[in-house]
Amino acid sequence: MAVKKSKHRARKKKHNVVSAVESKVQVYLNDHLLHKVFSSLDQIDLCRAAHVCKQWRDATYRQDFWRSLNFQNLPISAQQIVNMCQRFPNATAVNAYGTGSINSLGIQSVNLLGNLEALTLGKGHLRLNFFQALTDCHTLRSLTIKNATLGNRRQKVPVHHDTLHHLQIVNCRVFSVSIKCPQLETLSLKRSNMTDAVLGCPLLRDLDIATCRRLSNDAIRSAATSFPLLESLDISDCTRVTDQALQGIASSCQNLNILDASYCPYISLRSVTLSMLTVLKLHGCLGITSASMADVARSSMLEVLELHDCIRLESVSLDLPCLQSTRLVRCHNLVHLNLRCTALSSITVSNCPALRTISITSNALRKLILQKQESLTTLSLQCYCLQEVDLTECESLKNCSICDVSSSGGFYHALRSLVLDSCKSLTAVTLCSMSLVSLSLGGCHSLTSLDLSCPCLENFSIDGCNHLERVKFSPVGLRSLILGICPKLSVLHIEAPEMVSLELKACGILSEALIKCPLLKSLHASFCIQFTDDCLSAIVSSCPLIESLVLMSCPSVGTDGLAFLHCLRGLTFLDLSYTFLVHLQPVFHSCVHLKVLLLQACKSLGDSSLEPLYKHNALPALCELDLSYVTTLCQSTIEELLACGRHLTHVSLNGCVNMHDVDWSSQIETSTLTSAFDGSRSSKKKKKKKHSTLQIIVPSKEQGDRLLKSLNCVSCPNIKKVVIPAAARCIHLSLLNLSLSSNLKEVDITCSNLVTLNLSNCNSLQF
Repeated sequence: MAVKKSKHRARKKKHNVVSAVESKVQVYLNDHLLHKVFSSLDQIDLCRAAHVCKQWRDATYRQDFWRSLNFQNLPISAQQIVNMCQRFPNATAVNAYGTGSINSLGIQSVNLLGNLEALTLGKGHLRLNFFQALTDCHTLRSLTIKNATLGNRRQKVPVHHDTLHHLQIVNCRVFSVSIKCPQLETLSLKRSNMTDAVLGCPLLRDLDIATCRRLSNDAIRSAATSFPLLESLDISDCTRVTDQALQGIASSCQNLNILDASYCPYISLRSVTLSMLTVLKLHGCLGITSASMADVARSSMLEVLELHDCIRLESVSLDLPCLQSTRLVRCHNLVHLNLRCTALSSITVSNCPALRTISITSNALRKLILQKQESLTTLSLQCYCLQEVDLTECESLKNCSICDVSSSGGFYHALRSLVLDSCKSLTAVTLCSMSLVSLSLGGCHSLTSLDLSCPCLENFSIDGCNHLERVKFSPVGLRSLILGICPKLSVLHIEAPEMVSLELKACGILSEALIKCPLLKSLHASFCIQFTDDCLSAIVSSCPLIESLVLMSCPSVGTDGLAFLHCLRGLTFLDLSYTFLVHLQPVFHSCVHLKVLLLQACKSLGDSSLEPLYKHNALPALCELDLSYVTTLCQSTIEELLACGRHLTHVSLNGCVNMHDVDWSSQIETSTLTSAFDGSRSSKKKKKKKHSTLQIIVPSKEQGDRLLKSLNCVSCPNIKKVVIPAAARCIHLSLLNLSLSSNLKEVDITCSNLVTLNLSNCNSLQF
């Protein structure tokens, strides 16, 4: 018994040892994973995680998570911030903006954190003792103070520090400052209302005193001229600065390359030479005139030039070889713009309503947008790399200006996109380009002539150009073309080796059409009133692959022209609606593969014109037939067509007044039709009846089921009864439309696959 107990104790001890080892491994893995997860959390989330458990709390206390203490706008007490600084003494950055007592917090941070490098304070009052304490923080590199009050009234606030590199005193209320920082490189006093500033920063490179409106011209001059290494200067909205101050700055700061002098009304740049300047911003400068451009041109290294709201500026002429970007916005009196800048790659001209002349020479410009320049009449471009041009709503742009754009001395060999939308003064456009891919002429209402020789042209828009008279595309790379409604178009020449779709809708007086599109598959020429047989024969001869042909409302097309359809061996869709054809023999003989035939409102067709369809099996592939509003067809023709056209899947008989009651019964197994309008003696005996009955007798089973899927009999006033029994074998019928049949009273249909039955506005129907 004792032996068994000892063995049990040994096993238990061994199990405990193994469990302890596994537990240690598991804890180690958890700490490793927690460190990875917590390293991506901010301080607020770390504090929340610390409340979960002891292990998580210990994991969140790692010093590397708290290198930067961010308390900005947090509801935290001063004592809590002090505790955090004491708990994490290795922190290098503190942000106490908007925490309340920033003066004491700033002093505590400086005293408690021996490695402090960056300090941010704001929304409070900083007294002189804080700035005195700063001198003992030898590791501080960056100090940011925003929206604060510094010192007391009439006090000069001293900021003296030996290691400070970056100082920002932004939007602060202070009477005067004295800054002596021998290592300072960046200084911002933006939007501060000081009246005087004594600056001793020999290494300063970036100075921002924007919107310091109380600083005098002499104060700005004396402050800026004491920095021989200055590279960037922002004096925007310093309303007292003059050209004399800029002259002193130019002579003292030889390395200055960025200058923002926006909203300085007394600056004209007269006799100011900034030879190393690369960026110049002049927004809202009332003193800038055309004469100032000569002084700007002396800055030969200039790369960026911005001229916004310079309302006295009338002419800009610059020859700057290094200029890369320029912006001219809301210069309301600017009339002439001449830029000879070979490195220019970006230009923006916006809301300059008086601008009439633009001349640009550049070897780097790729995109030019000049939208809504209503007065622009002359545009000369020598830009050999230009790829995109947008001249939308340049309403005064003339034909000669476009010729200057596309001339051989311009940029034609690289241009890929040209937008001339709503250029209402254009009457003729002639373009010859081997690179043009996209062209838009939408809304050019005065355009009458268009001549394009652009073999790579793929995208073309001409919406709203309804005054076109002559169009020539030879050659173009278009795959599809929609000319829209051009009632005045009389001459059309198209050579497009890749075109597959062409729409010439409503080209009312088109009489000459030379179309060479060997791959064309679809031609829509509806409402081309003067489209003749000769035009049709020429087109089908040069476009043998046409599969879809729409000649609706082309009254000049006759049987002679239709005879040439034998060239179109792949023709499957033909629309001859609203024509005056008397017979369809050319169609039956030439279009043996036709699947869709539309004959709406062909009121010259006689009863015999459709006989080949149901007597001689013409057009064996025909599936869809539209005879809507063909009022000349008698009842017997309709009956024969419905009875024998068993291969038809879609039939439309809308508006056929001779369409009477439909009774598809199975009483007699014969292929003949009985009708009240066949003129026989039997029909004379039935004249006493109020209406006739269309009886389509079901054929024998050997003939198979009907393929009819859709039957439209809209607005047939003489239909009173429709009977389609199961024996009619219309198992494929899914749509039957009898709407607007005002006299329809009885409907008896048995069709297992019927999905849509439209009986709307059948007011006489009885349920």
